[in-house]
Amino acid sequence: MPQHTDLLALVAIGFGLAFLLGFLAARLRLPPLVGYLLAGVAVGPHTPGFVGDAEIAAQLAEIGVILLMFGVGLHFSVKDLLAVRRISLPGAVVQISVATAMGAGLAHLWGWSPASGLIFGLSLSVASTVVLLRALEERDLVDSVDGRIAVGWLIVEDLAMVLALVLLPALAPSGSVSGSPVAAALLTLGKVAAFLAFMFVVGRRIVPWLLERVARTGSRELFTLGVLAVALGVAVGAAALFGVSFALAAFFAGVVIAESELSDQATAEALPFQDAFAVLFFVSVGMLFDPSILLEHPLEVVAVLGIVLIGKSLAAFVIVLVFRYPVRTALIVSASLAQIGEFSFILAGLGLSLGLLSTEANSLILAGAILSITLNPFAFRTAGAAERLVRRSPTLARWFERPAGDLAGLPPGVAEDEMRDHVVLVGHGRVGAPVAEALAHQGIPYLVVEQNREEAAALRRRGLPVIYGDATRPTILEHAHLERARLLIVSTPDALQARLILDHARRENPDIDTVVRTHSDAERERLEHAGVGRAVIGERELALGIVRYAFAAFGIREDMSEVAARTLQLGDPHAGR
Repeated sequence: MPQHTDLLALVAIGFGLAFLLGFLAARLRLPPLVGYLLAGVAVGPHTPGFVGDAEIAAQLAEIGVILLMFGVGLHFSVKDLLAVRRISLPGAVVQISVATAMGAGLAHLWGWSPASGLIFGLSLSVASTVVLLRALEERDLVDSVDGRIAVGWLIVEDLAMVLALVLLPALAPSGSVSGSPVAAALLTLGKVAAFLAFMFVVGRRIVPWLLERVARTGSRELFTLGVLAVALGVAVGAAALFGVSFALAAFFAGVVIAESELSDQATAEALPFQDAFAVLFFVSVGMLFDPSILLEHPLEVVAVLGIVLIGKSLAAFVIVLVFRYPVRTALIVSASLAQIGEFSFILAGLGLSLGLLSTEANSLILAGAILSITLNPFAFRTAGAAERLVRRSPTLARWFERPAGDLAGLPPGVAEDEMRDHVVLVGHGRVGAPVAEALAHQGIPYLVVEQNREEAAALRRRGLPVIYGDATRPTILEHAHLERARLLIVSTPDALQARLILDHARRENPDIDTVVRTHSDAERERLEHAGVGRAVIGERELALGIVRYAFAAFGIREDMSEVAARTLQLGDPHAGR
């Protein structure tokens, strides 16, 4: 093939194979990412047939890294992280430390250098945000308490890996200053500090101002071009002026835009390009994978999978239980972390370029990624089976379910005999918070059941009637005196959790009225056919529908629509999490 068509051939064949194999993976109920990586293996030098140009692939991968990290920055939310910081921050730090130690220990047994062991362990410790979000979306768990904890956990992991990308060059033989890695690390941190100061003092003013001016032109293509120019320009400019990595610069470019009013529009415009170049990034990563590693070093591959699927997941499971969260939360977080992905590739690629990681180690990381991503859906199924087993066994439930302490009982000042003809509201998030405001304004007695321990404690401090716990556990709803309640409102987005709660509610109080949040017309029809009083779709509209139904249940009928709408205006529809 003529030299000038190498780029075109690689892009065309890479996209074509990625599409076919990604589609096949999706039909097999596997993450499409598996297909993208296998497409790279197919066009790589270790398999017969067409071989893509490695140098061109590396440059396309750099663009992919920039846009991936830019996307991570755009989605970074300090608010989301703070909402679950008491579990996600220490949990992620401990889990990263445990997984890194296990990986470094294996590397030591295999005779690798300490620097190689560190990079190897870090690569095995961090899960893929792309895989996690897709898995949570498929199960309608993104907005659930369990989903928010898992996403917050991943945010902390991402931040830790960003710091690792900054400091790793100091470990390279050529990265030391006067032979001192410490001096090199200090110099690197100084450059990063200068870059961050520039971005948060100058960039956070100039970049949003520039994009706002472009948005006023009404030209969609100009706005898209502006977003891409910012992402790539900041990455290349920061690397040239401050000596920081493309990945770090692109991440903070995304963070700066995420704080502006144009963040949603920027995300929407950048997403197609981010997805396209992310595919090429995964294809280029797959090109580095030598399938012979599976035959030549099968025990090493099994050991890597053991760390990813069992070691760090078990560590996360124990950590979540120690923080007195339900076993369901522990299982979902563990399944979410049972894979590795894009940051692992970025770290391994940096290790290769610095001469700190061997091609064998990189192949083991890639093998662990491909196999763990493939097996991740089975990890979620195993978690579901384990949860059902715990529910059926009182002995296992007592062993795994940690006592919730005083938060599981009625709040101080709320007498048990007052819990009659009240509303039991499950979930105090974006939907539940305004519903609670509306109930309180009309003087309707209610009790909140909140699964987020931090949120429950914060609501208690505000004087709200709330108990902490997983409402699918019978003992938790017993504290809410469901048998004497008039109305049960399930505002959580988890359909399976809602069904479990409703089943228990019917056993405890066959006459109780119910209103449930749902996501589809089919689910709504199924729930209402099964006897649910009302199933509502939407978000603010959902809250309004729930409030109207609750008011009707308590006889508030005079101009009910206006009363409900006016009452909702008193509270912030976006309050809570």
